[in-house]
Amino acid sequence: MTIPIYQADAFTEKTFGGNPAAVCSLKEWLPDALMQNIALENNLAETAFIVAENNGYRIRWFTPTVEVDLCGHATLAAAHIFFNHLQYKQKEIGFHSKSGLLKVIRQKNGQLTLDFPCDHFEKATAIPPAIEEGLKIDVTEVYKGRFDYMVVANSQQTVENLQPDFKTLATVKSRGVLVTAPGKESDFVSRCFFPQSGIDEDPVTGSAHTLLTPYWAGTLGRNRLTAIQLSARRGYLDCELSGNRVLMSGYAVTYMKGEIIV
Repeated sequence: MTIPIYQADAFTEKTFGGNPAAVCSLKEWLPDALMQNIALENNLAETAFIVAENNGYRIRWFTPTVEVDLCGHATLAAAHIFFNHLQYKQKEIGFHSKSGLLKVIRQKNGQLTLDFPCDHFEKATAIPPAIEEGLKIDVTEVYKGRFDYMVVANSQQTVENLQPDFKTLATVKSRGVLVTAPGKESDFVSRCFFPQSGIDEDPVTGSAHTLLTPYWAGTLGRNRLTAIQLSARRGYLDCELSGNRVLMSGYAVTYMKGEIIV
């Protein structure tokens, strides 16, 4: 059996930037164990699998070790592949997922806009000791969202200089730990660590911005924001809080297309 596969870099305008994701458009679902093995073999932060369903599409995402409930960059990459390689002609595509309907709109300037549900968060009343120990910084302002803990740091430099102990961070009972601060060239910056999910540091994390965006919109008093994820590959997002939705816009570029033989 052969399975078509594409790889695209998301939230970047150049190859080797942003966050790479694999995309497999299937005629029917493969066994979960096979999809997990494909994701492990790809060894990317996420592999997206998509099947046509009820006049639409359903998407699932796998890291090298687990299936996750929401992924932004792989959804952006999937939409890019549909628009540019799979002859999808409309300007908007919707994917049903474990986190509800996710829409992606193709803009005239070439950007793709993710329309995702807003994450709701609250200040952590008890900060897991492993967060401070794992980040190796003093931690005072921490919030808990649906998936992740978010640590607010005092400066971009603090975020840039982080050298986490990933074994310790992996013991935090959440999908991952986000660290954010005001930006120098953007409204806010972040780095995102997910050793619990098999990804020590994610290059660019769309789903994390469903938490980061409402926090910074409330802090800065405006709903339209620019963001940079400060990984080695860097990721650039234009974010907007729109009611109970977060709109995240960015570019994507195709890196590879081929076939998996199983």
